[in-house]
Amino acid sequence: MKIARLQSADLHWREDGDPNGLPVVFANSLGTDLRVWDKVIYRLPHTDLRFIRFDKRGHGLSSCPASPYSMEDLVEDTEQLLEHIGISSCVFVGLSIGGMIGQLLASRKPQLVNGLVVSNSAAKMGEASMWQDRVARIRSGGIACLAEAILERWFSEEFRKTDECLGWRHMLTRTPMEGYTGCCEAIAGTDLAASTSNLRLPVLGIGGSDDLASPSDLVRTTTELVPGSRFIEIADAGHLPCVEKPELFANHLMTFLKEDLHVRTL
Repeated sequence: MKIARLQSADLHWREDGDPNGLPVVFANSLGTDLRVWDKVIYRLPHTDLRFIRFDKRGHGLSSCPASPYSMEDLVEDTEQLLEHIGISSCVFVGLSIGGMIGQLLASRKPQLVNGLVVSNSAAKMGEASMWQDRVARIRSGGIACLAEAILERWFSEEFRKTDECLGWRHMLTRTPMEGYTGCCEAIAGTDLAASTSNLRLPVLGIGGSDDLASPSDLVRTTTELVPGSRFIEIADAGHLPCVEKPELFANHLMTFLKEDLHVRTL
């Protein structure tokens, strides 16, 4: 177990693959921890690639500073973590709020991010009033009061019938309330359209056909802000295609590394 003691938070992180390989950094969605990437990383080659994933503040085994949080706070945490690990350049794979972190990180530190995957995310995710309403309801009744509605946004109908879905429900409801609402407030205050439009790096957008949280058209629109970007949609998947369709997700990531980033050793 690895804990990075940073200025603003203590972040739990994990490393897999080749310690001398190309760093690929994974950032999680709201209400999940680094295990959201387990089935993808299992399917990727463990030579020539170094996989870094972490629990953002208020999630998993990371510390939970008092909210509210801003997107700048979350990006600063990520910058400090990568500096702590000694990573000076990477490919960044962000899911949902993780995709927002990736967009802003690439804008602030273009030398740090050589390629960006924006999965089930957007430059702007919903209206501030929606997130403020969610925060108020969770502070009143806990995350469990919204769990079923959130799972409908996360997963396709078929996946919600499986026993595995229960585990993701438990992960969601055990997320610290302060961490969850703090990240909701960060999303509410964020519109990255201007900064993302100025990005000039390879970008892959990934959407899920059944995603009710970040519909595919929203992901596509954000991806198209960056010249030369590509977008793909994964059929029969909701907001977490890395969980529902990990083989397809891994295949698309590998294609991106080979064809867009020209990683020749894979």
